[in-house]
Amino acid sequence: MIIHVAEAASKALEKEDIFILTDDLRIKKIVEENNYKCLITSTDAITGTDRITEVLDRLNYDFFINVQGDEPLVNPTDIIKCIELKKNNPTFVINGFTQIQSMEDFYSKNVPKVIIDKNNFLIYISRSPIPGFKSKEKNLYGLKRQVCIYGFNRNDLLFIKNNKNKEFLEEREDIEILRFIENNRKVMMFECNSNSISVDIPEDLEKVIKVMNSRDE
Repeated sequence: MIIHVAEAASKALEKEDIFILTDDLRIKKIVEENNYKCLITSTDAITGTDRITEVLDRLNYDFFINVQGDEPLVNPTDIIKCIELKKNNPTFVINGFTQIQSMEDFYSKNVPKVIIDKNNFLIYISRSPIPGFKSKEKNLYGLKRQVCIYGFNRNDLLFIKNNKNKEFLEEREDIEILRFIENNRKVMMFECNSNSISVDIPEDLEKVIKVMNSRDE
């Protein structure tokens, strides 16, 4: 699954600029067998973003794109879009979203739902089904979910490094982007072209395999 993500990233970036961060030597072995760079981090990192801060001094870059390893269907075009948005909007954290395709996803606690304003800035993100329905009639129009592609600069990551503890909302929701929102740092959302599936439970992996098989037919 991680190699699928790395291969997608290699269509958006030079391979030499791609690093897989992990605390697991088994993953490191697989990554290096596939000729990708791997950096070992501690087992103390509470989120993927915290993991990046551990190696910040070892990476000589101004911008960092965090593509989570559980997004094997991530679209390289979305990664490129994130890069360009971050370059053009360096003071904002960048994060992806896409439209929700099923009520199952809307009610799943494994799918973070996002609420954005008219300028595409994040208002809130939750594992709960938001926004709710006042009427009995329910439809998918306007319902959005997170895609785990993040755009950071060095200052964004230094903020996380200096604020390692989860705040109240992040602790409850277990969604790392909330640490920025709770500290009044703006997050600009962008719509992804893909319908990437985050693999949080075994059933999600089955969905990914089904999509991959349909592409090969």
